[in-house]
Amino acid sequence: MSGPEGHEPPGRKRPSFIEQARRAQIVEAAAEVVAEVGYAHTSFARIAEKAGISKSVISYHFGGKDEILRLVVTRLFDRGWQHMEPRIAAEKTAAGRVRAWIGSQLEFFQAHRVEFLAMSEIMANHRGEDGSYAYSDELAEEVDGIAEILAQGQRDGELRSFDPRGVANIIVRCVDGVLESWAMDPGVDLDQQAAVLLDFIDHAIGAR
Repeated sequence: MSGPEGHEPPGRKRPSFIEQARRAQIVEAAAEVVAEVGYAHTSFARIAEKAGISKSVISYHFGGKDEILRLVVTRLFDRGWQHMEPRIAAEKTAAGRVRAWIGSQLEFFQAHRVEFLAMSEIMANHRGEDGSYAYSDELAEEVDGIAEILAQGQRDGELRSFDPRGVANIIVRCVDGVLESWAMDPGVDLDQQAAVLLDFIDHAIGAR
């Protein structure tokens, strides 16, 4: 869950504070629209209505809907990683770092439900020009990050023997499953589900 929000095109001056604030307002409105009506029904008109501005204002700041929706995802990735990274780094063991990764990620998304719902819609539906899923690299990066922690834990004799990347992929999919159930039903107790998941993972990877 990391990555830059993007760079300004060559030759274009850095946006002013007011322009940055307006862009942020539009991106936030887009997240709300996607969360409410879904990816397919999100349009400039709906975003403009939600933000209380005209479509021409959106066109001035963005080249198209694609750019806005990408920012919805990358901004959340960046903010999520800023929340997660210090909590992961503070742990001294591999198991602790895995727990911190999962726990802090769930904690962050729980505090940003609307943005999470929008991100999930976009990631599930957005495709690259070649038809591939647009965020497969980011998902692979997350699996690689957890796999690296697991492999280090094995080298230190802390964790039992298993395929680190295979288990990392399973962990990521389990987290996705917990988040999906919470997204579909606001009544799901995410804290309780997180505790169950972390206990399960502790038993799955521990040396004993």
